[in-house]
Amino acid sequence: MAKALTHIDRGGSARMVDVSSKPATERVAVAAGFVRMSAATLDLVLSGNAKKGDVLGAARIAGIMAAKKTHELIPLCHPLPITNVAVDIAPERDGLLVRGTVKVTGQTGVEMEALTAVSIACLTIYDMVKAVERGVAIEMIRLIEKSGGKSGHYRAEGN
Repeated sequence: MAKALTHIDRGGSARMVDVSSKPATERVAVAAGFVRMSAATLDLVLSGNAKKGDVLGAARIAGIMAAKKTHELIPLCHPLPITNVAVDIAPERDGLLVRGTVKVTGQTGVEMEALTAVSIACLTIYDMVKAVERGVAIEMIRLIEKSGGKSGHYRAEGN
């Protein structure tokens, strides 16, 4: 039997989940995404000579800021007292791997915050390199791992 959607009430209307009776626990979520680009664009980013400046630094800061504002962007997310956000960007053969890790001690998880951090970091990279390569692709934004809370530990296959 399929699980019910938690953000839909019995009448089919969207609702915010009531987490008031849930205990506060440490929760961690890790998300990842990939920004595919040409070797020339990747070299430009890694050399620090992009016209708009430090691409990787700007993307990290943008991702951190986005995680903290997730509840302002996603209508049914709770505002959370995030205790840590890390955005790591690593070069790979065809582009940049972006990983976001978010931690909280609270009554609900931080998956959306991790996914938002990665999404905005990837978009920031695109914004900063689009003048030299419009065909940059943002791919595979997904939850890699989460821990804490009633549903326990999750790890995506192959990670």
